[in-house]
Parts: sequence; structure tokens; C-alpha cells
Amino acid sequence: MQSAITFYTNPYSRGGIVHWMLEELGVPYRVEYLEYGTSMKAPDYLAINPMGKVPAIRHGDVVVTEAAAICAYLADAFPEAGLAPPPAERGDYYRWLFFASGPLEAAIGLKSCNLEMTSDQEMQLGCGRLETVVDVLADAVRGRRYIAADRFSAADVYVGSHIGWGMQFGTIDRRPEFEKYWQVLEQRPAHRNSMEQIEAAMAKYPLPDAGT
Repeated sequence: MQSAITFYTNPYSRGGIVHWMLEELGVPYRVEYLEYGTSMKAPDYLAINPMGKVPAIRHGDVVVTEAAAICAYLADAFPEAGLAPPPAERGDYYRWLFFASGPLEAAIGLKSCNLEMTSDQEMQLGCGRLETVVDVLADAVRGRRYIAADRFSAADVYVGSHIGWGMQFGTIDRRPEFEKYWQVLEQRPAHRNSMEQIEAAMAKYPLPDAGT
């Protein structure tokens, strides 16, 4: 599919994950920066994502929301970029891509809201406790350069972003396993290119004051 890609984002959002993914693809794309509370909630954008959140992409007639889904979609839409393992080798790829988008994100969210689960709630919720989730993720990256199929993939974009941001903002412990894994990923040219663009956009689109 060679249709143009439109990328909807805000520099202070999970859109940074998709921005990195797009740079890894090496294909043209157009960025539309949306502002919280205004253009992100405007009817034109709600027609794309009724949640009024970013990121989202439009690729021809296809609209995809949710950062993990966008990464998986783009890896398949542009196979020449080599960002997904062959189907027979995708067990770890799917596992850790969606582990990060499911249990990891949910556990971090609960912890950041100061919500402590009871033992019964831990059984009911798919994410479990953050401490357990982080232990499992640390085991997954320990001694590995990449998280799936011994090659860089969209799973590293997604998982790596959460590990990098988590350590930066204190939501994930700075464990040696995480630091070693992230040091490889953050030096990728595509990641550096995306960060340069994000930093430039931050200057142009400052984060609104709380409550606005």
C-alpha cells in the first residue's frame, strides 16, 4: 500500500511511539499536531477517533488508532522495512508488544493513580501488580539485544518506548536489564530523528496548564 500516511499526534503524548515507528519505516508521512481540549475534541478529528485521543493514523482509506495497533499495522503494511519477524517467528513479537500495551500500561496507570489492589482484585484484573509485571519484563529483556526473534522489530519500538519513558519519569525502576536494553534502542537514528521533531513541536505546541 503506497497511499500517503497522515499521522495525528501531540508532542506530549504516546504519539512519540508512532513517530519513532514512522521514522523507522523511512516512508513519507504528514504530521497533524492536535491540541488537548480543542482540535483533539473537534468534530473532524472525532470522526477519526471518537475517543478524542492521539495517536492515530490514516493510510489511504484505513484508519488505525492505539499506538500498539498502529505499530503492528505499519510493520505489516510496509514489509520491506523488516519491522516484523516472519509469521512463524512472531510468538515473542506479539507476546511482548501486547504485554506492554496491556498489563504494563494498566499496572503503571493504576499505580500512578495510587490505587492498590487487594488480593481479590489482583486475580480479577488481567494486569496483576506492577511489581510482578516489571519483574516479568526485566526477565524478558535480560541478556537480549532485542525482545523478539533476535532482530529489531516494531515490538522493540513499543516496549522500548515504555521502558525508556518509564525510567525517565520514575514509573519503572532503573534496573540494569532495562538500561542495557534501552541504551541500544535510543541510539537508533530513527529514534533520534523522531525526538528532534518532537522537541521542536514541544516549543511550538506547549502543554496547556492543568485544568485547561
